[in-house]
Amino acid sequence: MNVGMIVGIGPAATDYYYRAIIRKMAEAGRDLNMMMAHADTPTLLRHQSANNSQAQLDIYMRLTEKLVKAGVEAVAITSIAGHFCIDEFISASPIPVIDMIDCIKREIARKNLKRVGLLGTRVVMETGFYSKLASVEVIAPDTEELSAVHEAYIAMAAAGAVTDQQRDIFQSAGKALIENKGCECILLAGTDLALVYTDDFDAGFAIMDCAKLHALEIASWAQRE
Repeated sequence: MNVGMIVGIGPAATDYYYRAIIRKMAEAGRDLNMMMAHADTPTLLRHQSANNSQAQLDIYMRLTEKLVKAGVEAVAITSIAGHFCIDEFISASPIPVIDMIDCIKREIARKNLKRVGLLGTRVVMETGFYSKLASVEVIAPDTEELSAVHEAYIAMAAAGAVTDQQRDIFQSAGKALIENKGCECILLAGTDLALVYTDDFDAGFAIMDCAKLHALEIASWAQRE
């Protein structure tokens, strides 16, 4: 299947998805047929902050129409922040949308989790992942830590690189959610957190890499006939 990705939100996440999908396809011995269309991080964050679903949906639809003309048969948005209007996009898209939130729900059910913490942008954390994970209790950092995590995340996403200070902020917030809030696992609810929680980095607590789950699901779709 020829899959499409709406990318660039942010650039580091695009690279992470691309590498993860290529690696999975190589393991399966399959060729990858994929097209990408570029969206814009500041525009997305502005629309998300204003809860302007229609403006962002218009962008997704315009990009999806280009992908369809190029032969794409299913599309994914490589951004957790970008999923704030995912229901509207699924309803309007002319082709199937590979939804990250469905992947996360399945993994939560598989692990039988009851209480999870969130690290990501302010809107994702304050809404408990857009209030879509009904089967589990979703906990955000306390107010001051939440603001620090959001600011560190936005700066990291814009730069496409993480600093030691930013890493310490994420680690401190994650440990507090585990030790003080009773969370069983921390959802990396921001695709650019892959810059922090690399394969060789030991967080010291259980994490669920939402971007990795999504990338593997896209690779699964790409292997369909």
